[in-house]
Amino acid sequence: MKCIIVDDEPLGRKAIELLVRETPVLKLVGSFGDAETAGRFLTDNQVDLVFLDIRMPGVDGIEFARSIKGETLVIFTTAFPQYAVDSYELDAIDYLLKPVELERFRKAVTKAADYLLLLAGKPQENSVESVTSEQIFVKADRRFFRIMLRDIMFIEGLKDYVVIHVAEKKIITKTTMKALGEQLPAEMFLRVNKSYIVNINSIDSFDSNDIFIGRHELAIGASYRDKFVERILRKNTTLVLNDNPVKN
Repeated sequence: MKCIIVDDEPLGRKAIELLVRETPVLKLVGSFGDAETAGRFLTDNQVDLVFLDIRMPGVDGIEFARSIKGETLVIFTTAFPQYAVDSYELDAIDYLLKPVELERFRKAVTKAADYLLLLAGKPQENSVESVTSEQIFVKADRRFFRIMLRDIMFIEGLKDYVVIHVAEKKIITKTTMKALGEQLPAEMFLRVNKSYIVNINSIDSFDSNDIFIGRHELAIGASYRDKFVERILRKNTTLVLNDNPVKN
């Protein structure tokens, strides 16, 4: 994957460069100290992945991410954990908290590579065909998939597509999060930020910022938090809130 680094701090860029060189699947094609220069490079060059700092003078990472077009993916790099939710609000593939460890870096890169493969192989006629109270029919890869709603863990927005996560399987199809969310039963599914809709019966635990479903950690958007907590605490289920059981 061709990648670039955008970070106003030279030491920050150097740290990510070292991680890139330790990750064979990546090819570094540019390293920039400001968003404006990186933007001009993206205009003339095809890039698969951008490692993007958030707090920068001039055009910051949030603003720059909004301007990135096409299928170029973004992984935010930041020293400030409060920006994690902002990364998901912008369809970022992941965020990395500085200082970044190699194992965590490679996990984010693997996630990006998986999605680039999904996007590369997508037929344009993919679509959601029908949704009932128990199942959804999705057209993907020239086939129709029947997915039981109870088996869906969560749904992830990815550019102009959605990725339906079912156990270890991912099914990608062309639709918007808004359109799909309006078809799903509200008693079972809840949107928790711009990029994620969760099956509330699949949630293992949560805290004030994140939801945990199996090995997945999903950020709760600030504008969605109150509704999420109210809905979860109305369910007849047991979850963990800040390491304490929560029952209703």
